[in-house]
Amino acid sequence: MDNMRYLGWFLGGTVVSSSSFSRVSSDCQLVGRAPAYHSEGNFSQAATKRKGRGGLLIKAKKPKRDGKDAGKPDMPSGKAEVEEEDRYCIPGPVCKGKWKNKERVLIFSSRGINFRTRHLMQDLRMLMPHSKADTKMDRKDKLFVINEVCEMKNCNKYIYFEAKKKQDLYMWLSNSPHGPSAKFLVQNIHTLAELKMTGNCLKGARPLLSFDPAFDELPHYALLKELLIQIFSTPRYHPKSQPFVDHVFTFTILDNRIWFRNFQIIEEDAALVEIGPRFVLNLIKIFQGSFGGPTLYENPHYQSPNMHRRIIRSITAAKYKEKQVKDVQKLKNKEPKTVLPHDPTEYVFAVPAEEKTIEIQWVKPEPKVDLKARKKRAYKRQRKIQQKMNRGNAK
Repeated sequence: MDNMRYLGWFLGGTVVSSSSFSRVSSDCQLVGRAPAYHSEGNFSQAATKRKGRGGLLIKAKKPKRDGKDAGKPDMPSGKAEVEEEDRYCIPGPVCKGKWKNKERVLIFSSRGINFRTRHLMQDLRMLMPHSKADTKMDRKDKLFVINEVCEMKNCNKYIYFEAKKKQDLYMWLSNSPHGPSAKFLVQNIHTLAELKMTGNCLKGARPLLSFDPAFDELPHYALLKELLIQIFSTPRYHPKSQPFVDHVFTFTILDNRIWFRNFQIIEEDAALVEIGPRFVLNLIKIFQGSFGGPTLYENPHYQSPNMHRRIIRSITAAKYKEKQVKDVQKLKNKEPKTVLPHDPTEYVFAVPAEEKTIEIQWVKPEPKVDLKARKKRAYKRQRKIQQKMNRGNAK
């Protein structure tokens, strides 16, 4: 303020210099400030006087106006201070509710992921303001270590991306540390930067969750629905969230897989425009605990990526072999057939075989004598006679 140039400051009988006052005024930005002297020599010209009592101050005289400020009326000091306070005051939050749902989700991955997985992980962190990040976990570490990491990060849910062979991606969704947990194979990944959709949403806004009616038909899908709600829903009044709902997460079941989509809600006609990312979750197993425990459900329709690649290779190999066989048959058909002329001397040395007469026996033939059996019976008779003679001699 130009009209208030000179003002003396006395605190307990001591004078505050202009340099120290400028430091105090710069620190207190939210409070109305009074300008200090430009030099310490002006204190002698100040209108403030001290009486016999040391702590009392007398009001200063009004400063002289310049030519520029001659036409402006003086404003009351109270109103000026209120306007200064309002100028530097920060408005309060839009919603003043209490943050009760303390769900925190840890989103991280193992080593060996590709660029597409890294971008998908960053997109999920951006869409979920209640998420936390962590460094990549080593492949040699056991999966039970993640429960300890969640405890250190003060998280009770996690999304863990596990990469294998630098081409297969698995996703773990779990409630730490008691479970349940579910393992998925992630397929058909498309990130925000890749899709370039026309939809957009506010960062930190709370999403709606839309589920297919098929989630309520089977028990394992009902369990997955509750797990997805607790992980992907942003808690109300979260400090990092915005009090707006402008996009929706959709979970659809098709072909025994869960399809994830993110759409923007247009205010005019409530139409949906896709934002991204998008991916497909192929369920493998559901465990009772976190990374272990009894198996609650195992997908009978699941086919491992190694088996899928093996079937594809066998199909291509069968096509190649079939093509080879066809090529050989074509070569044989193309070869000219040589027709030899008839040789009249071909059957000169051909001797016909003698015809054997057929004899019919009307009398039953005599049985053949078994010499081995006859010798055996004679040997038994001699042995018995010898035994009797030995007994007589003994008596």
